[in-house]
Amino acid sequence: MLLNIITMNKKTIFFLLTLFLISPLIMNGQAKHTFEIKDGNFVYDGKPVQIHSGEMHYARIPHQYWRHRLQMLKAMGLNAVATYVFWNAHEPQPGQWNFEGDNNLAEYIKIAGEEGLMVILRPGPYVCAEWEFGGYPWWLQNVEGMEIRRDNPQFLKYTEIYINRLFKEVGHLQITKGGPIIMVQAENEFGSYVAQRKDIPLEEHRAYNAKIVAQLKAAGSEVPFFTSDGSWLFEGGSTPGALPTANGESNIANLKKVVDQYNGGKGPYMVAEFYPGWLAHWAEPHPKVDASKIARQTEVYLKNDVSINYYMAHGGTNFGFTSGANYDKNHDIQPDLTSYDYDAPISEAGWVTPKFDSIRNVIKKYAQYDIPEAPKQIPLIEIPSIKLTKVADALNFARTQEKVENPKPLTFEQLNQGYGYVLYSRHFNQPISGTLVITGLRDYAIVYVNGEKVGELNRYYKNYSMEIDIPFNSSLEILVENMGRINYGAEIVRNNKGIISPVQISGMDIEGEWEMYKLPMDEAPTMAKIGKSEALDNLQSDNSRAKLEGRPVIYEGTFNLSETGDTFIDMSAWGKGVIFINGKNIGRYWNVGPQQTLYIPGVWLNKGENNIVIFEQQNDELKKEVKTVKVPILHDLKGK
Repeated sequence: MLLNIITMNKKTIFFLLTLFLISPLIMNGQAKHTFEIKDGNFVYDGKPVQIHSGEMHYARIPHQYWRHRLQMLKAMGLNAVATYVFWNAHEPQPGQWNFEGDNNLAEYIKIAGEEGLMVILRPGPYVCAEWEFGGYPWWLQNVEGMEIRRDNPQFLKYTEIYINRLFKEVGHLQITKGGPIIMVQAENEFGSYVAQRKDIPLEEHRAYNAKIVAQLKAAGSEVPFFTSDGSWLFEGGSTPGALPTANGESNIANLKKVVDQYNGGKGPYMVAEFYPGWLAHWAEPHPKVDASKIARQTEVYLKNDVSINYYMAHGGTNFGFTSGANYDKNHDIQPDLTSYDYDAPISEAGWVTPKFDSIRNVIKKYAQYDIPEAPKQIPLIEIPSIKLTKVADALNFARTQEKVENPKPLTFEQLNQGYGYVLYSRHFNQPISGTLVITGLRDYAIVYVNGEKVGELNRYYKNYSMEIDIPFNSSLEILVENMGRINYGAEIVRNNKGIISPVQISGMDIEGEWEMYKLPMDEAPTMAKIGKSEALDNLQSDNSRAKLEGRPVIYEGTFNLSETGDTFIDMSAWGKGVIFINGKNIGRYWNVGPQQTLYIPGVWLNKGENNIVIFEQQNDELKKEVKTVKVPILHDLKGK
């Protein structure tokens, strides 16, 4: 009898121990799977699989909406999600890490797994993505001896720190450990950089690329690697041990030929960036891509056993100061919109579009899995009037902020400031007039003499000079905005902001006694911070208008809501600036278009009282109110 009890206890203990070990997998709904590249195929759980992926970036979506957007991908017919990792979002200052809230990448990946999606991780460290500085932290430019994106000891020291820290967060989410991550990209579109940087020997480029792969392996990356380049750029972009994939390649024969050439004569074949839309810049038309064309090309891929990743399936929003910029011979900078709608199949606010339906209908013909219906759309609201009851002079406010004095203007980086604005000020005891020239303006400036607006300078239009007349005992002030660091191409290595050259008047360098006031706008400049002495409560008075029109100002108002929902604030009658809703920087607006509204996620609004702060740089006309609408305006180009 005693022996039976002992035997039963052993069985009970074994059962309980087994239950304890497997219960986390049961609770998370995640059985352990396998993934490999074998015999020219992607192989999932021992069976060949075609990857139908969509690019969607966690940091461009409020984390409260991640599950909804991932369900949208699933409903479009996709079985995987790809995401870049933004180094600068996670390490805003050296050694200061942020993996919380909208930066909680591990949670994003977990939710994707729970929704039945495989995950393709694209950690860079360079990502492009129309994102500020291509994902690099701005402060790298202050590291002595640093040369980014090459075989440079200082650069590789910091990439190693970043990659190791990243895999502490997400390494356990690889498929080898029971998570949904199936592949990791090594670097990003490196072939195009090699083609543009012919001043660097090809051997050094290849050495750098190999060292990034080695850092990823050392950090714990266990899943297959891949690279992502235009098919004509594999010579510089491919690297041993990584599957080459061809961005934007629509010719199936050419795709298979070039992949075979650089992959030992066999597949699998993948277009890691298939573009259903395209990026958009301020002051330029917003591109549109035909839905039927994308549907037809999707079918070409699927019936020829080519895996795909739509870039972007859902774009989201460049909140705050996260948007990057491009560069070409016609414009010294092409700043990207706040909206990253991308004309993608899923709109900026997460809506079904005709392109979504077209793609879904094609994939349903080929998918060997069930495709669910789309989740309900997030509710929409419209606010017909938000009263702006307080206003403050932004020049006066700037002069209360941290001040640095130097004989010459300093860059943002020299001021240890990443984003936002700097007010450059110089007092003149004697009169001076002539042509003001700032060839090193980065990127946009409004110029004031004794507080009166006298002109604008603009890097986009290559407008670096203007006539100026500064009287006796007067002040010159230049309010400079960083409009986003270049994120693509050879110019990425020249990304300092502010004034990076001498300021000249009539051919003379203006030196001595420069004052620089830092205005990073990393927090909402509310009237509580500004102080009552600088804030004006009565916007109706003629005196207020006379004092402030033409000067940069900060508006504030409150509004009450009985229900919350997504909405779009209409800035089509305004000039240029940024908006904070309940302390959240929802991004830049600029009346040149094509974007005239900014997306406000409903999860950032409160039932009851809400706060709005608008920093308006141009302020050609004092405003009293602003409104929101239910439909975004993304194609209204007004030019200069």
